[in-house]
Amino acid sequence: MPTLEEYIHLCTAVGWEEVMNFAAAEQSLRQSLYGVTLLHGNELAGMGRIVGDGAIYFYIQDIIVVPEHQNKGLGRAILESITGYIRGHAPDKAFVGLFASHGKEDFYRKFGFNRHEGMTGMFGVVHVGKIW
Repeated sequence: MPTLEEYIHLCTAVGWEEVMNFAAAEQSLRQSLYGVTLLHGNELAGMGRIVGDGAIYFYIQDIIVVPEHQNKGLGRAILESITGYIRGHAPDKAFVGLFASHGKEDFYRKFGFNRHEGMTGMFGVVHVGKIW
């Protein structure tokens, strides 16, 4: 897992600073099931992690590659590590989910992530004690 400072740097590099709660991020990172970071020299170039219950539900979160290192195969390496962990730890019929950034759907399809007939992905965001 990256440190909190590294996580803030990565999220900021890809423009997520307005949607992240960095005050809760350190605890969130500690409670991850699995994580991977990639270095370019001594510099953190990317990360990804899995959250969930470790039994039935696995959610892929925070696939981040800093812009100057995008389109060089780092995202693929991160997701290969993450899906390898899932294949080795998730039982049959486990649910593996993620939210793809707009325009990145084709990238995730290569790893088996698709829309499923009869299922609609939905989410809410907590703001001032309400889910919206």
